[in-house]
Amino acid sequence: MHSYLNRRALTKALVLGAAAAPFMLRSKASASSCDDHIVRLSGTNPDSLNPFASRGAQWPLVFTYDTLVGVDAQRHDDRKGFAKSWSVADDNLTWTFKIWPGMKWSDGQPATARDAAFTYNYLLGSIGKPDELNVGSNSTNGMDQIASIAAIDDETLQIVTKAPTRWPIDNWLLMVPEHIWKDISYVEARSTFRNDPPLVGTGPMIVAEFQQGQFTRLTPNPYFRTGQPKTAGMIIQYFATIDSVAQGLKSGSLDWGWGLTAGQVADLSKDPNIVIGHGRNEQRDYLAFNTASGKGGGSTKALQDPAFRDAVGYAIDQKAIVDRAYQGNADPGVGIVMPIATDFYSDLADIRRRFDLTEAGRRLDAAGYPDADGDGIREDKDGNKFQLELITGKLSGMGEIPIAAVQLIAGWLGQIGISVSVTQFDTGALTARTKAPADGGGGWDLLVASDWQSSSPHDLLSMGSSKTVGLQNKSYWTNGDFDKYVLEVDGTVNLKKSQELVDQAARLIYTQAPFIMLSHPLSVTAYRKDCFQGWGTQDSVSDWTYFPLDRLRPVTG
Repeated sequence: MHSYLNRRALTKALVLGAAAAPFMLRSKASASSCDDHIVRLSGTNPDSLNPFASRGAQWPLVFTYDTLVGVDAQRHDDRKGFAKSWSVADDNLTWTFKIWPGMKWSDGQPATARDAAFTYNYLLGSIGKPDELNVGSNSTNGMDQIASIAAIDDETLQIVTKAPTRWPIDNWLLMVPEHIWKDISYVEARSTFRNDPPLVGTGPMIVAEFQQGQFTRLTPNPYFRTGQPKTAGMIIQYFATIDSVAQGLKSGSLDWGWGLTAGQVADLSKDPNIVIGHGRNEQRDYLAFNTASGKGGGSTKALQDPAFRDAVGYAIDQKAIVDRAYQGNADPGVGIVMPIATDFYSDLADIRRRFDLTEAGRRLDAAGYPDADGDGIREDKDGNKFQLELITGKLSGMGEIPIAAVQLIAGWLGQIGISVSVTQFDTGALTARTKAPADGGGGWDLLVASDWQSSSPHDLLSMGSSKTVGLQNKSYWTNGDFDKYVLEVDGTVNLKKSQELVDQAARLIYTQAPFIMLSHPLSVTAYRKDCFQGWGTQDSVSDWTYFPLDRLRPVTG
């Protein structure tokens, strides 16, 4: 799971889908997980099963498709993906990956280095074309440093880069079977191809049925490289409210859930068969300014002014947002680097804004945005009173931000003379409104939404890249110096150098303030231990891979 992540779509998202609860109850009526050995999880509601078209389908796709290496394989030796091992030559340009010998796709066809080469070259071949594959989680983003990708033999993949970069192991593209995808055109892959079940993958669980807004059913892969999983399958269920998740855990009709409130945790903790977990993840909740000029721009040029955006930053109290909207289950936002990215995180103490409404007002005055007539509403430099539209909602695969956070922001801005109206959108409408202006998006002023990427240097900086405008970069902000940092960080494998570049970029985007980071929600999870054993200890269910569905087994005796 991931945002694409994205949450790695599990943690990324609050559970949605009003039709899910009836399905769950019907399933439980016929058999419990202890009886039928089917693992039942709450999860995100994907809009598609096509990784080239959707950024919100990490769950369930991560259980069916493997990444070549990715995040988990670098953190945990027992969570390898498509590649069993990897190495880089002394030139830091030539990477060699050894693919699991004898591995098969779930339909019994051989899964080889040629499939991995196909996946990457399928993407590479689309670059620069009208139908470039840059809209889904399997995207061309970051591939401009690739010189060549080739299968040396069935068990050996070679990736040669133009400059030193960790992209070959840090990317989390999903490996797909050539014999399924080779006849799918680019225009189909990025739009109309549904990739209907049953899917064909190398992961431990294969998507067998998908009812959008209700559930996804997966069955064990009999050809999984370490052996067929011991459970009878899994069901990812989508719920209308988090209360339904808590009730499912309490009744025993759900084995694992995420996104619980403090009150629900206190209640569930009374059950000796329920284990509660709290953990950091890569989600970034933010306030974005529409910095576009011309087509797709907002209602005032002030949004393009760093001094205006910086002043507004002094009116945002991240600690109050965490305490009052998230009930303490989040880290306060600071810069674009989230706390879980320990190699790159900084609290930016020397330049960090402090919540101070008086200071915010003083800076707005100094920047040329006074309340000239004393009616409580400031004017922009064209003499127009501020009446900003703040849009919010849940982007595909992401978690919902508590409406209380949005209300707090609107209230604080009102106190400094900036009137704000709030409009909530469903996922489809919000996605359309926040596309790049060239693609028909924009026309709003402020956005409260979420992002979920990995903690690799490239992904950390993706929010500010001009190449991701309308995708990860929802503010439409472009800055030549920031793009140079992105290019440099993509061209180094040296950790110290990467840390320096990320810090410089993080400071630049913080002072320019196209985004104000609000919070980094914690993953509050719960699982039942009476039906299955083998859940993780640090992370009961991974945010990035199939773990632990490859090793869960029924409790016996």
